[in-house]
Amino acid sequence: MQVLRSVLRSGFDAAETVLARVFPAAWNPLLNLGALGFFFYWVITASGIYLYIFFDTGVHDAYTSIEYITHEQWYLAGVMRSFHRYASDALVIVMLLHLVREFARDRYRGVRWFSWISGIPVLILVYLAGISGYWLVWDELAQYVAIVSTEWLDHLRIFGESVANNFLAPDTLDSRFFTLMIFMHIAVPLIALGLLWLHLQRISKPRINPPRGLVVGVCLSLLALALVDPAVSHAPADLARVPAALHLDWFYLGLYPLFDHWPGAVTWGASLVLLVILVAVPWLPPLRRAAVARVDLDNCNGCARCFNDCPYTAITMVPRSDGTPFEQEAAVNPSLCVACGICVGACPTAMPFRRLSALVPGIDLPDRTAAELRAQTEAATLSGAGRVIVFACNEGVAAAQVADAQTAVVRLACIGQLPPAFIDYVLSRGLADGVVLTGCAENTCQARLGIRWTEQRLAGERDPHLRARVPRDRVETCWAGRQGLATLRREIAALRTRLEETGDAAA
Repeated sequence: MQVLRSVLRSGFDAAETVLARVFPAAWNPLLNLGALGFFFYWVITASGIYLYIFFDTGVHDAYTSIEYITHEQWYLAGVMRSFHRYASDALVIVMLLHLVREFARDRYRGVRWFSWISGIPVLILVYLAGISGYWLVWDELAQYVAIVSTEWLDHLRIFGESVANNFLAPDTLDSRFFTLMIFMHIAVPLIALGLLWLHLQRISKPRINPPRGLVVGVCLSLLALALVDPAVSHAPADLARVPAALHLDWFYLGLYPLFDHWPGAVTWGASLVLLVILVAVPWLPPLRRAAVARVDLDNCNGCARCFNDCPYTAITMVPRSDGTPFEQEAAVNPSLCVACGICVGACPTAMPFRRLSALVPGIDLPDRTAAELRAQTEAATLSGAGRVIVFACNEGVAAAQVADAQTAVVRLACIGQLPPAFIDYVLSRGLADGVVLTGCAENTCQARLGIRWTEQRLAGERDPHLRARVPRDRVETCWAGRQGLATLRREIAALRTRLEETGDAAA
């Protein structure tokens, strides 16, 4: 499993790097898969509502109304039909990519199992909604989909009689079928929307809206597809004959040839095995969890900064329990904490300058304490001009490879774990001439918000912020990602050059 994840992650890292040369980091499509999924969902909903105005539910009326939409009002309704079709295909693509990418980045095990499991029924319902939409057109493709689907369902023998018998001859089908299908086509996406809400419940500040520039680009792409290759129907369905040639939508109907030609026991068995594997994946094998964040009430003043910064709603503020005059205290839910350490970076008591008492913040990671970070920082013995300490995220570049006589590397669970006071401490105490912060690629933080909160803390937009006395030209950020070793080396060299030009490089 680890080998598969590694291969997939390398592929995604490479693809994201290539796309980063074309798109700004905020617009990179692979970094906005979840938000794009929501956007396509709303495009499908809006275009579907418009198309429903013209749709007639009847054996003959359904096809006629779709033809009117496609040809007579092609300039609006026809474009809307194409939007509906291509956005539906795009939704499947981004959902599958999102699923595989989360697997590749190992963000589906441990406390993240809930998001993975709740996403599976959403994927199934999206397929059901798309397939039922093809039935509604009632052309030759719809006829094929209806027959293959019902014959496949008949293998379960859960109905009193064969469902496929309804499609044996023209007189066996009536308009109630289309009323049922339009109900399914509307009800299933609504259920999926409710599950999407559930899917996001353990995520703080979820990003469900893609950047405007990406939205404009996607809309223009959909419009171009609608004009160049508009969605059209096959010939009208005729239950008296078998369709000769069909153009399948491989995103939704790619498995239908297998359902049509393979025995039902094989296809149902394979589907069940696939479903079991998807459900079991978060525990194959189970994640070896790091120790969760720990609250020390002697140093917690109930400021709620850790609560505000936690990406996974793992921290809540509860009434004070130790009799001190503070109104509240932080409480960590072990079942939600991913041990990213962002809460430590948010804690105002994680101050390396403390000497009269032990460096024990109000909240800390037992496996990588603030005291240990300070000790490792102080242990860096650097020489020469342009001494640099690199604070590096475990999920980013292999920063240890840049360590030398002039460069020390201190690892963190996430770059968001670093309190800004550590940068002040390094520079004011002369431990180094410059500081570099590095981690995941921009907009791809493994803990979601580590990079964003770090940048805001450095800019003075978020507490605790970097003090104004710290010279910003001696601090560099490098969101290089796992494949950014060369980029990190260049940024360190650029910082050294700047230090020499400003006279800040120690002799």
